[in-house]
Amino acid sequence: PLHHHHLAGVEGLEETVVTTVENAVAVLRSLEIEMDRRYRILASAGVRNIEDYNRAVNQGKISREGNEKPGPLPYIVLVIDELADLMVLGAREIEEPISRLAQMARAVGMHLILATQRPSVDVITGVIKANFPSRIAFQVASKTDSRTILDRNGAEKLLGRGDMLFLHPRDPEPIRLHGVYISTEEVQRVVNYIRQQPQEDVWKLPGLGSKSPSGEGGGYGERDELFREAARLVVRHQQGSASLLQRRLRIGYARAGRLIDELEAAGILGPFDGSKAREVLVDEETLERILNEQEFSGEPLEEEDA
Repeated sequence: PLHHHHLAGVEGLEETVVTTVENAVAVLRSLEIEMDRRYRILASAGVRNIEDYNRAVNQGKISREGNEKPGPLPYIVLVIDELADLMVLGAREIEEPISRLAQMARAVGMHLILATQRPSVDVITGVIKANFPSRIAFQVASKTDSRTILDRNGAEKLLGRGDMLFLHPRDPEPIRLHGVYISTEEVQRVVNYIRQQPQEDVWKLPGLGSKSPSGEGGGYGERDELFREAARLVVRHQQGSASLLQRRLRIGYARAGRLIDELEAAGILGPFDGSKAREVLVDEETLERILNEQEFSGEPLEEEDA
């Protein structure tokens, strides 16, 4: 792993290569925040995509904001090495941000690469596949696996060792290619080269507000203005899910996810538990009593004994 490198990281995460579902969700939410921020930047600059924006910056056509000189936006590539692990443990919290990023992030210089050794429909869902028109299939075990990836047979006949089929969105038929083998020694040389590069200007993805993904911090004044309404909603329905908040509050996934995190930090919802909805820890009477008496000072809420 790269312990100290200049690649993007999320504030509050100590690991540079994310290995847990909780931190993977935090990265995806952070990417959504960055994507929305970039769209606002492009809109204010009157340009359509990252290429036009960076060109305008380099030509000095973008006005300053206060004393800060605008700089070009870096490109971001998110690589998920094994999608199956994430989908098994947190399908709902993973699928929605991936789909949204795949739909919208390319114009602002953000790209996704997903990989899996288990090409089943519960991993490569219809929603995910619909938003990834460019696909590569290596040798698979069956025609079903081939159709899951490429919507056609063929990958089951490949020879292995880099033999692949590449489906381009503008080509009706996949192209057969051969990938090169990269040894461990070559990977290490690349890693060593990256480590030797200057790291003064480390660029980071935006953090998720004042609360870290581990669930710490966050006073009442820093909470979302919909916090009280969201708290009443999840307690009334006894369902701690981001999708419920999205539907009832008419908000985006990123904001719903942050509200879920705030509700957990306040002790209203239990911790992340894979694909299950979070456990609701208080009833309506207890919640209203605490809302009225304590006004969420930032301390965790505890249900009183009956």
